[in-house]
Amino acid sequence: MTDLRSGRAAGSHPDLFRVLGAAWVVFGGLVAAITGPLRLEHGSWVAAFSVLVAGVAQIAFGAAQSALASQRPSRRTVVVEHVAWNAGGAAVIGGTVARMPFIVDVGGLLLVVALALMIRTVSGQGVGPTWALWTYRTLLVVILVSIPIGLTLAHLRAA
Repeated sequence: MTDLRSGRAAGSHPDLFRVLGAAWVVFGGLVAAITGPLRLEHGSWVAAFSVLVAGVAQIAFGAAQSALASQRPSRRTVVVEHVAWNAGGAAVIGGTVARMPFIVDVGGLLLVVALALMIRTVSGQGVGPTWALWTYRTLLVVILVSIPIGLTLAHLRAA
């Protein structure tokens, strides 16, 4: 099938973003459900990070990238985005819970790799309204800037 607006092949590109993002949202919901009864120290943070960063952001970035990129990204780029985003999210969570800031750093670096690819994929003119392109880019940069803040907090909490 072809996207009539851009002439690009439409289809499964954003599907994996949606599936993996939804899995993170469900995981976050389950963590939230057991946080109280099990008195998990980082439970509410893990739930929020899973839902908002690993899940919802992934879904939104995948949909936006699919809609706004002037060229469909290569399969390799999309695979690296998925692996980096999801492994990075898991490393940030695992390192935080285990109080191992080096693991959080590795996760943060993987998230930066994914964000850099997402920024590159929707560079230049893109397609779609200018406000949508700039909103997408701004949100990517906001998350990119928040990563060093989160890494610093992880090191302070582990000390």
